[in-house]
Amino acid sequence: MKLHDLTAVPGSTKEPKRIGRGHGSGQGKTAGKGHKGQKARAGRGMRPGFEGGQMPMQRRIPKRGFNNIFAKTIVAVNVGTLNQFEDGAVVDTQALIDAGIVKTCCDGVKVLGNGKLEKKLTVKVNAFSESAKSKIESAGGKAEVI
Repeated sequence: MKLHDLTAVPGSTKEPKRIGRGHGSGQGKTAGKGHKGQKARAGRGMRPGFEGGQMPMQRRIPKRGFNNIFAKTIVAVNVGTLNQFEDGAVVDTQALIDAGIVKTCCDGVKVLGNGKLEKKLTVKVNAFSESAKSKIESAGGKAEVI
C-alpha cells in the first residue's frame, strides 16, 4: 500500500457547499446572504452581542454588588462525611481528595459541624468550626489546623 492508495471511509467526508456558482446550483445569485443589509456585505460583519446600534444587553442591565478578586475559595466538609474513614486514620486534604469527598481543595478546606462523628480521627485541615472541633475531640480524635 502506498500513500496515493489511501482513501477516506465512505460517508466520512462531505463535499463543500459551492455558493455563488449560478442559478442551477441552488446557491446562486445572492449566495445564501439574502438581499442587501449589513450581513450581505463583504467583510467582517458584526461582533457577538451587537444589536444594531441599540444599547447592548450587557450595558442595559443594572450592575449590582462587588466581586472581590482577592477572595479565598474555601471548600466545606461536614463532620458526618468523615465517618467513611477507618478508625484512627489521619484525614488531611489529600485523603479527602482520594476518598472523593472533595474534588479540589482550592484555597483551603474547612470542617463544619453538621452530622455525627463516631470514629476517632486525626483531622488536619485549614479551618474548623467550633462545633466541628468539639465533635472531633469528643469522639476521641484531634483537630489540627495546618
